[in-house]
Amino acid sequence: MEQSVNLSSLSPAQLRLLIRKEDPRIRTTTGLTNGYQQANVVILPNHLANDFEAFCRRNPAPLPLLYRSQSGETSCPPLAKHADIRTDVSQYCVYEDGRLQKTVSSLQTYSTQHRNSSELQAASDGSWSDMVCFYLGCSFGFEGSMKKAGVPVRNLEQGTNVSMFRTAVPCVPAGVFSCPLVVTMRPVPAAMLDATVEVTHLNPLAHGAPVHIGDPALLGIHNLSRPDYGDGVELQPGDVPVFWACGVTAIEAILSSKPPLAFSHSPGCMFLTDVPDSSAPPASDGVHSPTWDPSLELIPRSFLLSQNPLLYSLASQRAVEKIRQLETIIGEDPGQRGIRALFVQDELLRSCLSLSHAVSVAITTGFPTHYQHSPPDETDGPPGAIAMATMLQSLGKQVTMVTDKRGLDMNRAIIDEAVRTGVLKAAVPLVTFEEGGTDSALHFLCHHGDRSKPRYDHLVAIERSGRAGDGNYYNMRGINIKHLVDPIDDLFIAAREIPGISTTGIGDGGNELGMGKLKEKVSALMPKGSLIACEVPADYAVTAGVSNWGGYAVACGLYLLHTCPSHHRYLRRGLGLEQGTPREQLQDWTANLPSVDKEESILSTLVSFGIRSGKTGNLAMEVDGLTFHPTHSDIITRLLEVTRGSTPPNP
Repeated sequence: MEQSVNLSSLSPAQLRLLIRKEDPRIRTTTGLTNGYQQANVVILPNHLANDFEAFCRRNPAPLPLLYRSQSGETSCPPLAKHADIRTDVSQYCVYEDGRLQKTVSSLQTYSTQHRNSSELQAASDGSWSDMVCFYLGCSFGFEGSMKKAGVPVRNLEQGTNVSMFRTAVPCVPAGVFSCPLVVTMRPVPAAMLDATVEVTHLNPLAHGAPVHIGDPALLGIHNLSRPDYGDGVELQPGDVPVFWACGVTAIEAILSSKPPLAFSHSPGCMFLTDVPDSSAPPASDGVHSPTWDPSLELIPRSFLLSQNPLLYSLASQRAVEKIRQLETIIGEDPGQRGIRALFVQDELLRSCLSLSHAVSVAITTGFPTHYQHSPPDETDGPPGAIAMATMLQSLGKQVTMVTDKRGLDMNRAIIDEAVRTGVLKAAVPLVTFEEGGTDSALHFLCHHGDRSKPRYDHLVAIERSGRAGDGNYYNMRGINIKHLVDPIDDLFIAAREIPGISTTGIGDGGNELGMGKLKEKVSALMPKGSLIACEVPADYAVTAGVSNWGGYAVACGLYLLHTCPSHHRYLRRGLGLEQGTPREQLQDWTANLPSVDKEESILSTLVSFGIRSGKTGNLAMEVDGLTFHPTHSDIITRLLEVTRGSTPPNP
């Protein structure tokens, strides 16, 4: 072929011929064969092949297995015609005992009987016939689709190889193979994240959707300008770092398992297949592809959760729409309190997404509106708090309850009764917070007061009396109840300056902790709003006709996210998904959803402790003046119908 031919216009077969001839123009394969899959290549001794295939299946995002050869096979008919894996990669890496020995442009010398003695000793039987080739999907396969969608591919613009980083995230081990996940990073304009996620989701054989969007430190990557493999790629103004699982993970597996002899492609120098992108290879013995459902309702959408650290999350369109249905239900206002005026769409969704990423959650509730009674608390708040706590426990998260000192013994007894009756999955630590100096909130939230070591990564306040602009705490009648409230607001204020702690406020009137995010609306639109409006904001302000309903919706939303394949995959970084969600785990999540029986039981417990309805002060089975049957029971039933309306798919 003439030197003037544009390489990007050539077919995979034509480019393989040039690579076989060691054409010096082909240094990496990024930007080549747009519209076709490229493949990472790993070649291992036969006795390790089954372990490595299991390793691929357990870690499908970094290691989407396109084809496993027979021992000694040099071609790969399902992927490419007339191919020879010994010559059709521009540069190979040669490993002996887990150490990179050299790079070569051909493996033909390793398939003859005329190798030097060290090579003969390195191979398990001294012949190519013992070696098995694995072809793994590559993210270069979706770069063409990104360009078609109008998304800039910065590494192509800058004429560099893509950046590849070793992370602190361990892959799921199999046999002798155990190593950290490797990721590629491509900067993407924030406004084009959804387009990027969509086109890559539709190409699971090229690693699929991203496994992380945002701060690289959350993956254990500390310097984007110094990749472990490939080249540095510069972010442009407005760009967000987006990370995909990478097939170079297989090279890390070679280094850690130390086979006597192994080969791989050199990072960035891929095998070019004849398989179009956005499609599975043709069915054939030896071909493996991840489960793929291109249904539009499973396409993920991206949502910004935090600026410090920068973190986005993903959830399928189906899960998003269901959580929006939950948000609509809890926004109903049978008590005519005007709460719809405070509604902001997707606050519930973003709160649930943030809580899904959390490891340790602190929940606070308690509104002593009945200042003339003992106890002064109301029935709104504790049931919703316990509903969230038990779902969070079921999802494996640490949960702590924060309460006023005056109510410590009573709330401990309520928690014990909730555990005894099966409303709460397990006992929850109950703690208090009292002001003890300028750094008391910091020391409460962080180990030894170190902002880099928070004890909690999410704080939730549900129907918790919130501090107004004048420093007092008011009920909806405008009566100051400050003498009954501990300064738990200080925790939410301090959390705003601590990276990694997010906050949620759930309220139904605007005077609750966290509703400071909506202060202007509360002041202008709610009765006595200019007096009672809470001053302290939360990152997410969830409004509901009754605050308990917000707690129930959070529990249901968390269930929907953890049964959402797109979100579950993102949480797991695409690792350990080969068997989906175990049936026992799914049954436990389902059992710990709110239910009419459980919520009726906890309300009965509150009444037995003398806790009264918020609006009327009645010591009865009601919340905010609304009887449990039919009002609250109907809301719970409808939330469950949305949540469990269809059998959740296994991620």
